Parts: sequence; C-alpha cells; structure tokens
Amino acid sequence: MMMEEANFMLTEIPGAFISHRPHAIHRFVPYPLHQPHLQPAPIYIHPQPRVISRPKTPPTPPAPEGTHIGHLYPEILAIIFEKLSVKDRGRAAQTCTVWRDVAYSKSCWRGVEASLHLRRPSPSLFTSLVKRGIKKVQILSVKRPALIRDVVVSIRNLESLNLSGCYNITDISLGYVFSTDLLNLRTLDLSLCKQVTDSSLGRIAQHLKNVEILELGGCSNITNTGLLLIAWGLKKLKRLNLRSCWHLTDQGIGHLAGLSKETADGTPALEYLGLQDCQRLSDEALRHIAQGLTSLKSINLSFCVSVTDSGLKHLAKMTKLEELNLRACDNISDIGMAYLTEGGSAIISLDVSFCDKIADQALTHISQGLFHLKSLSLSACQITDEGLAKIAKSLHDLETLNIGQCARVTDKGLEYLADELNNLRAIDLYGCTRLTPIGLNKIYKLPRLSKVNLGLWHVR
Repeated sequence: MMMEEANFMLTEIPGAFISHRPHAIHRFVPYPLHQPHLQPAPIYIHPQPRVISRPKTPPTPPAPEGTHIGHLYPEILAIIFEKLSVKDRGRAAQTCTVWRDVAYSKSCWRGVEASLHLRRPSPSLFTSLVKRGIKKVQILSVKRPALIRDVVVSIRNLESLNLSGCYNITDISLGYVFSTDLLNLRTLDLSLCKQVTDSSLGRIAQHLKNVEILELGGCSNITNTGLLLIAWGLKKLKRLNLRSCWHLTDQGIGHLAGLSKETADGTPALEYLGLQDCQRLSDEALRHIAQGLTSLKSINLSFCVSVTDSGLKHLAKMTKLEELNLRACDNISDIGMAYLTEGGSAIISLDVSFCDKIADQALTHISQGLFHLKSLSLSACQITDEGLAKIAKSLHDLETLNIGQCARVTDKGLEYLADELNNLRAIDLYGCTRLTPIGLNKIYKLPRLSKVNLGLWHVR
C-alpha cells in the first residue's frame, strides 16, 4: 500500500529534476501515464489553409498571318477613324491606348464643330479641344456670357463661332469677347441674338477683319448704321444674312454697295445676301445691289412685299446671279418675269411661290429666257397645263419642280412633263386636287425621278 502511494506521488515531478532535458516541462504539469488498456487520445491536426487558384489565362495565340488591324500604322488608323461619326470616334478612343492616341490626332477631328453648354469655367475642356485641333465651336447655351471669352482666348486659332439662339448675349458681353483682334475667325453666327445692336457690329468690324460669313437673322435691333459699320470694316465678307432686320431701308443697302465712297467702300466680295422679310426695302435697294454688289450669286428677297416688277429690271443686269428667291413677293407678276428674262440667263434657281400674280404668261417668258434653270418653284401660282407645256419644251436641264397647290394643273400637264423632262429628279404635287392615278403613273416613268411629294404625309 505504501508502494502504491509512492508511485502515485511520483506522478508529479518537480521541475528541478528534469531541467537537464532540452525541452523543460512546466512545473506541476501532470506526467502522462502508460495506460495500454486505453485508446490513445486523438491527435488534432490543424487543417491546411485553402488556396483559391484562378484559372490560368490561356497563352496569347500567335498573330494571324497577313494583314490584321493590329498591324496597321497609326496613319492608316487615323484615315479609318476620319470616316466614323463623332460619337464612334469617342468609342474607338476607349478601346486601347494605341487607338486613343490615334483618335486624338488632329487629322481625325478636321472640320468637326464642337457643341458646348457653358455652365462654369472649364480650362481642361478647352485644352482637350486644342489638343484635337478643334477650330469650330457652337455655344448651345451659356450661363454667363463672360464664359465665351474663355473660348476665344483658349482656342487661339478659332475659325468659326456659332452663338445662334443665345438670347442673353448683349452688346456688353460681346464687347468683352471681341476686345482684341481675332484674325483667324472666318464665320460668326449671331442669329436670334435679339439684344445685339449696331454697337456690337462696330466691335466686329474693328476686330474681326477677316470674317467671310456673318449671320444676323432675327437681330431686329440692327439699323442702317450697323450696315455702314459692316461696309467700313468687313472687306472680305462673302455671305451676309439680314433676315427679319425690320429697321433696314434702301439707304442701308446703299452702304453695303459702297455708294458713299467717302464713308465706306462697301462689300464688293459679297456672294450671298439674305434680305428675307425686310419689308421696308423697295426697288431702290435692288438698284443699289445691281450697281455695287456685282459679285452677288444668290439673293433672298422672300416676303419683301415692297419689291415690284420694276426692281427686277435691275437684277436682270447682274450677269453672275444664279439663285433668286422672290417667294411671297405680292407685287411680282408676269411682267416682272419678262424683265428678268431679258438679261438673267445665268439663273439656275428661281422661286416665285405664293406670288398670286404669276400665271402662264410668266412661264412663257421663263421658257424663252432662263434656259439653264435646274430648280423652279411655282407653288400656289395661277398656272395651268398650257404653262407647263411651255417650260417642258425648253427647260431640259430642270431637276426640281415645285407646283404644289396649283389647283388648275391636271393629268395633261403631267403628261407634258413626262414626255420632255428626262432629267427631273424631284417634283412637288401636294394640293393638286385634279390629278388622278393615270397622270401620276406617267410621271413615275421618268428615268431619274426619285422623289414625288403628294401630301404632307405621303412622299414617294
């Protein structure tokens, strides 16, 4: 019994007796007994950490033999990108770095106009435009007109600036924008900027000497003084639109024609003059045009109700005139067409739509003098089949004929046209209530006819 107790006591060995071992056991730790009749204690093994392996990327296949888009030189890629739309060019730039660099080359953006909403100053935007070589800018809206100055200063080689419809632009803001010379600017559009007056035109004439296209349609506060400033400063002007500038009179047109040499030399290089809805102009204005604007190729006099047949005598003397719009000029009649055909043989486009006094006799005069006409508009005129027969026999170059709302035209008139006008490409028959499918089938047989307008909802 004493021996068993001794054995039991020896199961707890003081640490001093085992200090010679390499791995000392802490004092008072129970010593494991040899018990063969018992199952061994399970040994706990820590699990190995789970390693998540991603699938290996397959090796890059060898480049295909022959020509591949990846083999193209940047210069060739740039030519391809030039054919894409502006939106698609932006998408191509997001494909890879190579395509991005190519898409940002200036050749890809040649001739593109940037359309901007100016809310706040954005120097990075203008830097990007300069990098791409953008030279044309349209301002869709502007919160503060002073921001337009940032566009002009940042893009030093700006060639075109379109401010059409920016109603909050005033003379003060334009004076701030055009305070220095902008010799690269060729096109300026101020259409519907209704707060613009002659004061702004003075700034433009002083600092934009090389402007060739000036759009002022709807700027109803412009007067003859403004035209005098234009005639004084813009010697290179080729296109001028003065639509609905109601304060203009014959005297203002005289300034443009350079009739008062002591004040201004005029605009002798002018090729297009838009005078639509300038209702205070008379035949005297047409006399000034014929005397001083001899380079004019196109003139729009639509809705100029004070212009009469006598004024067309002056236009008949203009040998370079090619396009004449007399739409809704109520005082133009068959006699005016007789005056026009005496010398206006160079005219290729004539519009006398809604001139109630134009009838078959006018078509007789046209057929005897305007042999080179390619476009003729006679909508709502008092013409009949006999008049159409006259022009069908002589105007063989005619490509566009508008006779909509000519209620006296019948199938017989279409038969005349179908037999002679083999070059006709488009015809407007809207409102011709006396036509039947028989006449339409004849006109459809013209070899080059591609467009027939039978109504606002029906275009064949």
